[in-house]
Amino acid sequence: MKNYITTPIYYVNGEAHIGHAYTTFIADTLSRHSRLMGNETYFLTGTDEHGQKIEEAAKKLNKPTQEFADEISATFKNLWDEFDISYDHFIRTTDEDHKHGVRVAFEKMVANGDIYKDFYEGNYCVSCETFFPESQLMEGGCCPDCGRATSIVKEESYFFRLSKYEKTLLDYYEAHPDFILPKSRRNEVISFVKGGLNDLSVTRTSFSWGVHLPKSLNEPKHVMYVWLDALLNYITALGYGGDEARMQFWPANIQLVGKDILRFHAIYWPAFLMSLNLPLPKHIAAHGWWTRDGEKMSKSKGNVVDPREVANHYGVENFRYFMMREVPFGQDGDFSQRALIDRMNSDLSNDLGNLLNRVIGMSEKYSAFVIDSSDVAQYHTREIDDAHTILDSLPHYLHELQLHRYLEELWKIFTIGNKAIEEHAPWVKMKEGRKDEALATVALVANLLAKASVMLHAVMPKTTATIADALGFEITTQTYTHLILTKGLLATFTIKKIPPLFPRVEEPLMQEAPKAMREEQPLVVEIPKMDDKKTTTVSPEGLITIDQFFQTSLKIGTVLNAQEVPKSTKLLKLHVDLGEETPRQIIAGIREYYSAQSLIGTQVCVVANLKPAKLMGMLSEGMLLAAKDSEGLCLIRPSTSRRAGSSIG
Repeated sequence: MKNYITTPIYYVNGEAHIGHAYTTFIADTLSRHSRLMGNETYFLTGTDEHGQKIEEAAKKLNKPTQEFADEISATFKNLWDEFDISYDHFIRTTDEDHKHGVRVAFEKMVANGDIYKDFYEGNYCVSCETFFPESQLMEGGCCPDCGRATSIVKEESYFFRLSKYEKTLLDYYEAHPDFILPKSRRNEVISFVKGGLNDLSVTRTSFSWGVHLPKSLNEPKHVMYVWLDALLNYITALGYGGDEARMQFWPANIQLVGKDILRFHAIYWPAFLMSLNLPLPKHIAAHGWWTRDGEKMSKSKGNVVDPREVANHYGVENFRYFMMREVPFGQDGDFSQRALIDRMNSDLSNDLGNLLNRVIGMSEKYSAFVIDSSDVAQYHTREIDDAHTILDSLPHYLHELQLHRYLEELWKIFTIGNKAIEEHAPWVKMKEGRKDEALATVALVANLLAKASVMLHAVMPKTTATIADALGFEITTQTYTHLILTKGLLATFTIKKIPPLFPRVEEPLMQEAPKAMREEQPLVVEIPKMDDKKTTTVSPEGLITIDQFFQTSLKIGTVLNAQEVPKSTKLLKLHVDLGEETPRQIIAGIREYYSAQSLIGTQVCVVANLKPAKLMGMLSEGMLLAAKDSEGLCLIRPSTSRRAGSSIG
């Protein structure tokens, strides 16, 4: 079986941050697991280096654009090499092979009638490298994605007939419900496409840093739209348009992206592939964003997490484990040193490391480090069967990208091992002269460690290789088959005495993130107080600081379902999509003003970090924002549709 796994190519407008590391760790884990199962696997990552934003950034630094791109691209590649990321190819969009393949694709799209020439006038966001229709802009003509000001651009352009593929895309989403992962993201993509697709401007003439059009078109002023250029990397990396031997890996199995670029990958990219008569990837998987200590990361706050710094202080494999265990795929995650330390001390040191130490200690004391599995089946069939029930369930969680559940279930193997030691008490059996039973328990735990290490190998490859070496075997496809698939046991071996793998950490090892700089006089927000007659402003004692305001998480939500609550004249039960893996249930006292049916498919503003509470025995996981005066209650809503989960403020 061939398996092609990709990260997005990272934009070279800054060095790698924790979000880049998260995506790359997941892709590396999936690739390592695929290879362990014996699949022929190709793992792609790289950098996206074209566009107006890069050209402008280089000018600010008084550097040639290529030199600037070279420097930033090298920081990504060097970091992944330091982290021992097992990529097969690191692509750069400035590679000549890539540019050639992109031009071949452009010519094919032209030949298929999907690209035509016209004039474009509209709002363009340089930061997002994206055109937006006026209906999608925020107040003041600002970008709906990043909030920055857009500029009016009028220029000659080639257009891709995106509108032609609207129905084809919707049909594909319907026929392939797991094309977009997690499935909660599927609805927002479908909603966007149903809102109507405009043809896409795919060339620019106002700057020159990009892939120039094929010479056959005789258009020296035009360079390709950065997203057309960038998305095609997934096939040019396989030799599209040149030596296409590696195209046998297409279509990709998993293409990992951040949720902010899902639209480009789930709408534009499939349409481009349809135009080229190429199959679509099996899964587009979008993960969430990371905050730090509950705050959004930004350079101005000085709280951006440097993945190299974390790895240098805590170890790259501990860092990998934390990120994949801490947050469900698709949801936003929060990085804090305390949470990382807790995972290291509890999961890694107490559960895994301590279990290995106990096996080494008992084998030293009872059998001169020799471990023999021959009696395990006689005394411990139940524990082995329980362990394999867990092991057999793990592939499902990887397929669904539920890495946190994968690790959560895997850790139950260590619980079985620790429980077996307590229940069977080898030290008691040794005193009673029941040495065979005591040594069988030690061998049981050694085998549980071996089997769990094989399945943990993709997440923590160096750590598990050390464990396997101590247990007298090497983690390979053959040992995966023997220990996991055919449920075999370790041959007799002499265990190695090794230092503790996970020394406990008591205090944070990195300097804590500084608080955001403030003026000497704190910024305040006036909170309007409303009654039935008039609006007044609260007294100075009622003012809050900007820090207090940002403690509240306000998000745009899409109402997926709404029902009346029986035995209540005021309550409605809503299921609201906040861009998370599962919708939130919110109990709202708005039945007197809104019917349940009228809310379905509409958008609302939600207090997203409110402590859950029970109303009439039902859990409510948020609160809707509304205004009420003498004329009644009115929900506060965005003036135009926004992506579910978009932050307010």
